[in-house]
Amino acid sequence: MHSEPRDDYVLHLSLPTDLESFVEETSRAAGVAPEEFVRRLIREDRERRSEQERLEALLLEGLNSGPGIEFSSESWRAKCREWDEQRRQRGAS
Repeated sequence: MHSEPRDDYVLHLSLPTDLESFVEETSRAAGVAPEEFVRRLIREDRERRSEQERLEALLLEGLNSGPGIEFSSESWRAKCREWDEQRRQRGAS
């Protein structure tokens, strides 16, 4: 490990020909260098994982929030009307 903090980390990759071609073609089409393309992929993966963790936490919160209730189609339509009305009221204020 490195003892000094630093801003950049250099990573050398060996890619099979098909992946190398994909990276080159995709980065060229996006107008960025292959290195920037890989950085974007890593950032997007980090964001996706963060969002997945957030959604899983919300799911667990919902599951642990108490007993479920039956929600019919009419209940859903009524809830949607309620949300629509709340949005209209917020827009009017």
